[in-house]
Amino acid sequence: MSPSPVAELVDLMALERLEQNLFRGASRDIGTKYVFGGQVLGQALSAAQQTVEAPRVAHSAHAYFLRAGDVEAPIVYTVERTRDGNTFSTRRVEAIQHGQQIFVMAVSFQRPEPGVEHQAAMPEVPRPEDLDPPEPIDPERFAHIPAKLQRWLSAKGPFEFRHVWPRDEIRVPKRPPIQHVWFRLRERIGDDETLHRALLAYASDFHLIGTATLPHGISYLQPNVQMASLDHALWLHRTFRVDEWLLYSCDSPTAVGARGLARGAVYDTLGRLVASTAQEGLLRVLPA
Repeated sequence: MSPSPVAELVDLMALERLEQNLFRGASRDIGTKYVFGGQVLGQALSAAQQTVEAPRVAHSAHAYFLRAGDVEAPIVYTVERTRDGNTFSTRRVEAIQHGQQIFVMAVSFQRPEPGVEHQAAMPEVPRPEDLDPPEPIDPERFAHIPAKLQRWLSAKGPFEFRHVWPRDEIRVPKRPPIQHVWFRLRERIGDDETLHRALLAYASDFHLIGTATLPHGISYLQPNVQMASLDHALWLHRTFRVDEWLLYSCDSPTAVGARGLARGAVYDTLGRLVASTAQEGLLRVLPA
């Protein structure tokens, strides 16, 4: 029996340790043209976490995507132990394929300590159980999508998504650059906090830069639209579980110069702000 998509994803985050600071991760073809950016984010965070001793946990990561990743080749991650202070540790991660850097990331870890607290309120949106799962694309329209993207759209992935405002990716209406998406793993996993953080890094690359396309009525499915993640920032504020519902609330304040900027806030069902994200992405529309 084939492993479930969740089991496959958990295995994807379990890197092979080659040396003390050197790791190798498999690549998974999920139907995208190149390696999904969330895979590299999650694996890089997983590599960095293996060089830091508990109880220090990752609280922020800042990454740049340098080259497209090859889905047919493994990725090697090198971790530089930049600093270990009394409270904070810093790591620098490079992802390498075919002898070239494809990605770099700096990660900061902190020993837990008490402090003042406040947060932005969670948006008032329907609960996930009150929303319907996404409807399949009409078969006639689906047939005109390139075969690789058909696999991306039809595959039952490890995460379940429920959109507060569903979007038609083929006949795309123009609307304000805001979206709210509930998501969770389709199966329960263990209590390893580092795994939950790596999987949130993976999931945080879904939907984010797509928010910048909403006012323009364009979609990554259109052949004249080029989209790619350029960078990614992730801040981890509070503990959470990715196998329980989380709300990804995204907005895009600007798009200019063939680039779009998007921001995200991740809340749990209790309304706690557990993570924040930001990303700039290539948003190029070629002559039709």
